[in-house]
Amino acid sequence: MENRKPTLWHIQISHYSEKARWALRYKSVEHERRAPVPGAHMAVAAWLTRGKHFTFPVLELDGERIGDSTAIIAALEERFPALALYPADPDERRRALELEDWFDEELGPYARRLAFYELSRDPALMTQVVGRTAPPAMARLGRVGGASARLFTALRFGAASAEGAETARGKVLAALDRLEAELGGREYLVGDRFTVADLTAAALFYPLVRPAEGPFPGERLTEPFERFREGLAGRPGFRWVEEMFRRHRRPERIPVEAAAI
Repeated sequence: MENRKPTLWHIQISHYSEKARWALRYKSVEHERRAPVPGAHMAVAAWLTRGKHFTFPVLELDGERIGDSTAIIAALEERFPALALYPADPDERRRALELEDWFDEELGPYARRLAFYELSRDPALMTQVVGRTAPPAMARLGRVGGASARLFTALRFGAASAEGAETARGKVLAALDRLEAELGGREYLVGDRFTVADLTAAALFYPLVRPAEGPFPGERLTEPFERFREGLAGRPGFRWVEEMFRRHRRPERIPVEAAAI
């Protein structure tokens, strides 16, 4: 089993999955992908990790099944040290890991909630997005798939709550403020090179920024969300996310259809 190619279990539209995908591509790790129907992925994750994790991504690597994007990157750093994402300097490494954790906790859940809240307000658009981004098994369900997605995101992420969406909007703005303050006009968050801190912040901002090199770059959400996005497009942090994808997000070589089961 240890000689098998690594397998990433992921959700194609997920920004936490994008964080893991980016790390794998950055390090040129050849791997396979599996993308179960969203919702069912929680049971799959629990089965893969023997109940330790209930969400994706999960990476099968050297006989282990590793849940959580942070743990996945840590395992990749140990197994594939070339093109390190952790700084060599202990203080810089500690700072990079602190920022990774901060953006994981203070940006990731809220960027997701805000995007799904806006989609839940437009059932037809939700159905279209599911049709373009979900595995074929769910995309073929049409309006039933869209309704299932609205129910799942409401229950799992609180995406049906207007009050929750307003909190999420404030958190996204606070994360953009924090990003710009940490950068202070520099190219990278820690030191003078790309690290796990930069990868995490950029990946988790992808639903807002939708850079050309990211997942589903042409996808549009509701008009209120697009107005919110366009109002931020001129900010240094927004442009920095675009630049990080442009510089460091290597093009995919795994066809989307091959990733689905």
